[in-house]
Amino acid sequence: MKVIILAAGQGTRLRPYTNDRPKCMVSLYGKPLLHHQLDVMKYCGINRSDIALVGGYLKNKLNADGIKQYYNPSYAETNMVETLFSAENFMKNNEDLIITYGDIIYQPEILKALMESKYDICVTADKDWEILWKVRMENPLDDAETFKVNELGSIIELGKKAISYEDVQAQYMGLIKVSGKKIADFKKHYYGLDRSISYDGNNFRNMYMTTFLQSLIDTGWSVKACLISNGWLEVDTAEELELYEREKFLNLNI
Repeated sequence: MKVIILAAGQGTRLRPYTNDRPKCMVSLYGKPLLHHQLDVMKYCGINRSDIALVGGYLKNKLNADGIKQYYNPSYAETNMVETLFSAENFMKNNEDLIITYGDIIYQPEILKALMESKYDICVTADKDWEILWKVRMENPLDDAETFKVNELGSIIELGKKAISYEDVQAQYMGLIKVSGKKIADFKKHYYGLDRSISYDGNNFRNMYMTTFLQSLIDTGWSVKACLISNGWLEVDTAEELELYEREKFLNLNI
């Protein structure tokens, strides 16, 4: 089991907390977001030698002893997919890979469920997302993205602008598992994409991870949903960070 943590972004909406540190090093509940994730991974039996961290903004401020670090030099002009493939050499054929955003924290049960999934590719999503979104914002649909699943549990659409609650059967959280037997095909798909066209309004280097996942689905991949019910937080803005600190939304005593 390999893990790649994506932590290259500048976290502009978390300023002033990110003025002097990367987003994943901002503290919540007494420790950096990154260290929450590392503690959960350790609890779930993942060794630090099997974890890679992709930095960008203020990468010299990343505190991640024993972890392989990669660098996205174009972090200011690119998005998550380019950050992920900055660590391509860490993706090993026949070794399962977990991909996680650096600005989320989650309970061990969520990671365990994803680790135990047997699908070629599986995406964690919160079916009770409205509870958290209603706390974070006045109108959850302003920020929610589509997430539609068929009767077999395969995702048919994600990452688009949601028009109604029916469009959001769950909410993508930035936690993905790719089976080791599909790593070679996963890379091949990335390199086979047309660099000259637009992807959901962005150029290739600024493609969203959800757009990349949708491109897999559109070319016949069966991308499964690993559905959970709360137990995680996304830290996007300074206001959210302060709200989470006041209200203590998540118990991460492990």
